[in-house]
Amino acid sequence: MAQAKIGIIGGSGLYKMADLKDLEEVRVDTPFGTPSDALIVGTLAGTPVAFLARHGRNHTLLPSELPFRANIHAMKQLGVEYLISASAVGSLKEEAKPLDMVVPDQFIDRTKNRVSTFFGEGIVAHIAFADPVCHQLAGVLADAVASLELPDVTLHRSGTYVCMEGPAFSTKAESNLYRSWGATVIGMTNLPEAKLAREAEIAYATLALVTDYDCWHPDHDSVTVEMVIANLQRNATNAQKVIQETVRRLSENPPVSEAHSALKYAILTPLAQVSEATKEKLRLLLRKYL
Repeated sequence: MAQAKIGIIGGSGLYKMADLKDLEEVRVDTPFGTPSDALIVGTLAGTPVAFLARHGRNHTLLPSELPFRANIHAMKQLGVEYLISASAVGSLKEEAKPLDMVVPDQFIDRTKNRVSTFFGEGIVAHIAFADPVCHQLAGVLADAVASLELPDVTLHRSGTYVCMEGPAFSTKAESNLYRSWGATVIGMTNLPEAKLAREAEIAYATLALVTDYDCWHPDHDSVTVEMVIANLQRNATNAQKVIQETVRRLSENPPVSEAHSALKYAILTPLAQVSEATKEKLRLLLRKYL
């Protein structure tokens, strides 16, 4: 199977990478089902990468329907050590304006129906998650944004991402509640990915692409679907430039990440007491500890 140390998950509007060369479509089976779509393995800036359209290439999956475990497990199977997530978000702060890019360093979980762990079935693990993204990878990502000086784009090097269940957007009361918490952006997908990537010992960071203000904003009622789609398209074009520059920087100087040893002290169950069926299901994650 094709291998790549860098993985990319593309969100709304980013269903393929135009500059990906030497493409190979890879269909991966996992113990947790089938990923959102085939993974596309190729080279970007001369470096092998694996790309996955989070919602499927034709955007057929609701946020609550996403096979998060299969997606992350498939990336792990391909050898991914650094995972860049690109996601469309709404803004909860005036200063984070449409077309801006936020590299969140915190998450708030407002999901209800997501399985966000590989563990269970006789094995217990509790990962440290105080810092839910890899600071080193997030720094490379933010530096890549800054170096490109994209028109109409302001970089926000930190921020809190509220992950809501969806698919409906927030009420005004909810939007104002999240603002009172100091949150920066809101989306529907990234927190389960971040948790599972940490359990899989993959460094994870998010490029949050602001499409519009959430409904708290007095001008929100004048936002049209056409405006949001136009922003999605501009964001996708900008995101591809940022990801390519991030890949170039990662290939030249891959950082050491605490995520790469996240399970070292996380597993509470003595592995000798875990059933062979469960160990086999989790072998990819546990192999260096077995």
